[in-house]
Amino acid sequence: MLPSALLPLARRVEASSIASRLARGTFWSLVGTVLARGLSVLASIVVARKLGKEGFGELGIIQSTVLNLSVFAAYGLGMTATKHIAEFRSNDQERAGRILALSGTTAAVAGVLLAGGLVVSAPWMAERILAAPHLTGLLRVGALFLFLSALNGAQTGALAGFEAFRTIARVNLLTGIATFFCIVGGVLLGGLSGAVWGLVISTAIGWLVAHLAVRKEAARFGVPLSFHGIGREIPILRSFSLPAILASALYGPINWVCSAMLVNQPGGYAQMGLFNATNQWFAMVMFLPGLLGQVVLPMLSESMGAGNDVRSRRILQLTVLTNAAVVVPLVLVASLASPWLMSLYGAGFNTAWPVLVISLVTAGLLAIQSPVGQSLNAEGRLWTVFLMNLGWAVFFIGMNMLLINRGAAGLATARLVAYMFQCTVFAVLVLRSSIYGRKVAAATGS
Repeated sequence: MLPSALLPLARRVEASSIASRLARGTFWSLVGTVLARGLSVLASIVVARKLGKEGFGELGIIQSTVLNLSVFAAYGLGMTATKHIAEFRSNDQERAGRILALSGTTAAVAGVLLAGGLVVSAPWMAERILAAPHLTGLLRVGALFLFLSALNGAQTGALAGFEAFRTIARVNLLTGIATFFCIVGGVLLGGLSGAVWGLVISTAIGWLVAHLAVRKEAARFGVPLSFHGIGREIPILRSFSLPAILASALYGPINWVCSAMLVNQPGGYAQMGLFNATNQWFAMVMFLPGLLGQVVLPMLSESMGAGNDVRSRRILQLTVLTNAAVVVPLVLVASLASPWLMSLYGAGFNTAWPVLVISLVTAGLLAIQSPVGQSLNAEGRLWTVFLMNLGWAVFFIGMNMLLINRGAAGLATARLVAYMFQCTVFAVLVLRSSIYGRKVAAATGS
C-alpha cells in the first residue's frame, strides 16, 4: 500500500529490530488514539458552543481538578506496572502477576481515599479556591470520575508492560467513542451537569473494556492473576512507585493551582474557557509523543536492565528524532491556521489565537524532550526526576504570578517558560546519564 518512494524507508525500518518495534507499537496506538482524540476535540467544540465561555471554563476546571488528583493514584502505579511487567513477563511470570495485582489493588485503595477526600472537601474547594460555590455538587460527582481514572491508569500501564499496543488502540478507540456520545448527549440533555455525568459514564465503560483486555493479555503470557504473595513486592512501591508518583503528581496540582489563580481574576472563568479551548490542541499535539512514550519505556527498561547501552542510546535518539519529525510540521501548520481553529469554538474565542500559538509551541517543545524523561525513568532515577520537576513547579508558579494579569495568554506563557527551563535541565541530565556517561568514559579511556 505504500508509495514506491517510501519502500526503501519501510525496508530500513523492518531491518532494524528497534525501529520495527517502535513502528508497530506506535502504529497500533496511533490508529485508535487519532480517532479518539479527534472525537474528543469534536466533542469539545459541541460542548463549548452549548455552554459558552464561562460554562466551558467551569467544565475545564472540574476536569482539571479531578484529573490532577487522579495522577496521585494512576500515573506512578501505571509506570510501575509498565516497567516491571515488561521486565518479568517472559522470565518470571509469577512475579509479574504479583506486581500486576499489587498495582491494581494500590490504585483502587488510593482512588477510594482520593475520591473520599474530594467529596468531603468539595464545599471548601468550590467556595474558597475556585470562587464558585455552585460547583460543589459537580465536584462530588467528579469523585466517581476520579476513582475510575485511578483504576484505568494502572490498567493502561499493565497493557503497555505487555506491549499490547494493538489492544491499547482498541481500548482507546472504544473509550473515545463512548466519551463522545456520553459527553455530547449529556450536555444536550443536562447542560454542564450532564457533561460531567457523561465523563463518569464514559470512564466506567473505558474501565470495563481495559479490565477485560488486561485479563486477556495476562493469559496470553501465562501471567497468573493472583493476590497470593503480593506483600513480597511492596518494596517496589517504596523504591519506584513513590518517587514516580511524586514526580508525576507535581504536574497536575501545579497546573491546577495556576488555573485556579486565573479563575480568581476578574473575568477569570471566561479566560479559563479560552485557555481550555487551546489546551485541546495542546493535547492533540502531545498524543503521538505520549504513545511513543508508552512504547519506549518497556523497551528502554528491557535494554537498560540488560546493560546494553548502545541499544538504549539508539532507542532514545530514534524516539527524539521521530517526535521532532512529527510535531514540528504539525505545530507550524496549526499555528498558521490558529485564527480559523479558534473561530470553530464560537463567538468570543477567535481573539485567543495567540494563546493557541503559545500552547502549540509549548507542546512541541515538551514532545521533543519527553523521551529524555522516559530514559531517566527506565534508568530508575526517579528521585532526580522528582527534583527537576519540583524546579519546574517553582518556575511555573513564579512566572504565573508575574503574568496572570494577562489572562489566558499569561498562563500559557508562564507554562512555556517553565518547560523551556525543564527541557534544558533534562538535556544536561541525560548527557550525564549512564548510557552516555559510559560512552564518554570509554572514549576517554577513563
